[in-house]
Amino acid sequence: MIQNTFEPGRTNLTLIKALTYLMFMMFAMTTDSVGIIIPEIIKTFGLSMTAAGTFQYATMGGIALAGFFLGSLADRWGRKPTIVIGLTALAIAYLLFAVGNSFAYFSVLLGISGVAIGVFKTGALALIGDITTSTTQHTSIMNMAEAFFGIGSIIGPAVLTRLLITGVSWKWLYVLAGGICVLLILMAWKVRYPQTMHAGENAPGLGRTLLMLRNPFALAFSLGAFLYVAAEAAIYVWMPTLLQGYRGPALWLATYSISVFFVLRVAGRFAGAWMLTRFDWTGVLAVFSGAILVCFLGTAFGGAEVAVYLLPLSGLFMSVIYPTINSKGISCFPKSEHGAVAGVILFFTCVSAVVGPLAMGAVSDTMGEPKYGFVLAAGFAALLFLGLLFNWILNPTRVLLGQLDHTEYDPAATV
Repeated sequence: MIQNTFEPGRTNLTLIKALTYLMFMMFAMTTDSVGIIIPEIIKTFGLSMTAAGTFQYATMGGIALAGFFLGSLADRWGRKPTIVIGLTALAIAYLLFAVGNSFAYFSVLLGISGVAIGVFKTGALALIGDITTSTTQHTSIMNMAEAFFGIGSIIGPAVLTRLLITGVSWKWLYVLAGGICVLLILMAWKVRYPQTMHAGENAPGLGRTLLMLRNPFALAFSLGAFLYVAAEAAIYVWMPTLLQGYRGPALWLATYSISVFFVLRVAGRFAGAWMLTRFDWTGVLAVFSGAILVCFLGTAFGGAEVAVYLLPLSGLFMSVIYPTINSKGISCFPKSEHGAVAGVILFFTCVSAVVGPLAMGAVSDTMGEPKYGFVLAAGFAALLFLGLLFNWILNPTRVLLGQLDHTEYDPAATV
């Protein structure tokens, strides 16, 4: 049984939210820059697309393992210790990019950084439940946090592009992020977080996480996250490679395609934080996932000439999908289990971020063109649309979320 002994003041809650948003922004600077780094890695080390994708696989694999095996730490140890430990490990891993120059060395550091991200992110996701007053507000704040993640996705590639233009190695982006991480550690140490307490024998652990795999709601939302991320990762990992040889009339758009995609995704998430408090989330996700499918089908059949327009545009429709799936999946459980269920969804998220690009890279290598990897991505988008259409029609979580609004959230709290 969880007890929340925190009586929030408006100023402290504002600091908690700001810190949470900045954490999401910081690690996005590196994780969503991988699509620009991979072509540099291919040239430097003479790798295939599949091998160079290790820069994606190592990070996401580390996050996946941490989410599954360590996600319950946020419930056992509390949100603040988990966040501080994760941020500290991440800062060390990122700053170590300043020394060493081998592919294996960088891959190991990325794996360590992935574990660190998985630890502090599950703590941050569980914390969102502690400071919200309803499942609807939970979804709104989750979209806002992911909007700041999107800002990091814009800043990171922009800084990286500038570094490369001036002849500076891509690895200094990680060093810069490590410095920001140190500042966030100091902030996290000072801010007063909600305190969560458990009876010792009932404290959740790995066994509780394993039980989540038998829960239909945890599995359904985890599968939704898996399919969505497989489609999204196709954009930020392989879109620069697909458009590398494009010489058509929209050359400027091909050059800045990643930035345009991330800008539209951020705009959609800020709008989504408002929109999802006013419109039914099931309908919004079904309609937006249908638009994503159209973008991928156009790319699969039209190639780079069509993809240069449709793939950046898909960012607008992708904007609200993941944070809403994540929020609703977490909100289907009591707050005392938010760390564990966040870890399970994060595990499926990151397995997808590994498997999706790996499969796309393998298909592209086999067929000889990046376009064929996007045919596979269109299949992921189609399955996502069908699942969210089913969710819209049947709305299986409506009763459960309504019950948890009454039992887990305090509408009188000031947030």
